[in-house]
Amino acid sequence: MWTDTHCHLDASEFGPESGEVAARAAENGVSCIVIPAVGVVNFSAVSTLSAQHDNCVHALGIHPIFVPQAEESDLDALRSAVEAAIGDPNLVAIGEIGLDFFIPALCTAEMRDKQAHFYREQLRIARDFGLPVLLHVRRSQDVILKHLRQIRPAGGIAHAFNGSFQQAQTFIDLGFRLGFGGAMTFTRALQIRRLATSLPLDAIVLETDAPDIAPAWLHPGRNTPEELPRIGAALAELRGMTPEDIALATSANARSALPRLSALN
Repeated sequence: MWTDTHCHLDASEFGPESGEVAARAAENGVSCIVIPAVGVVNFSAVSTLSAQHDNCVHALGIHPIFVPQAEESDLDALRSAVEAAIGDPNLVAIGEIGLDFFIPALCTAEMRDKQAHFYREQLRIARDFGLPVLLHVRRSQDVILKHLRQIRPAGGIAHAFNGSFQQAQTFIDLGFRLGFGGAMTFTRALQIRRLATSLPLDAIVLETDAPDIAPAWLHPGRNTPEELPRIGAALAELRGMTPEDIALATSANARSALPRLSALN
């Protein structure tokens, strides 16, 4: 019923509990969990989890936080891994990729350039294989959009969106959905809540980013995908809808953003 479009189920915070976490999420109505990779180091882990659990799928990519230690050979490894797995229906996207201009160590001119190179090359991989992308857009929306206009993948999701209405509309015009999660549950998150309330419903997907971005009732604890229905209920309250209608709409939006989900749900 619910679709968590972004959950790092392989994270060390879950350890050997990842299977139990996925099972509890399923018991709570989360029928699909998308597990993005963060680098070559966990390509195998995310693909194994998606093979082991009926409600899990995965993406492959190199996260901008992992770019400083990444080598050019990692991009070759990503392309090879995608080529080898393209027949696997559990591979639904390239991700998590993008740009991070929040962490100081990533904001030097050298690191900005390296991030942009890895981002552009991964957009090309996504385009070449006809896959959508899961985008990390932390304080980088305009630069992310500039490169998207030049290298057009098959849509995707702007994860943990926290930009302006104008930026949101540009992502939508480029065929993207926008991810909302635990941050939306804080009453002080005025801009995120305005976006969640005012954007077209067909542009919105839900996510947890577990174990991160815990909702208000868990903060600062560990987030899990089983929290998604309650996060969805918060969106329903903001929009004056029922949780059931929000679940149906956002899951349909997830399938539109990540078309390979349609064959699995």
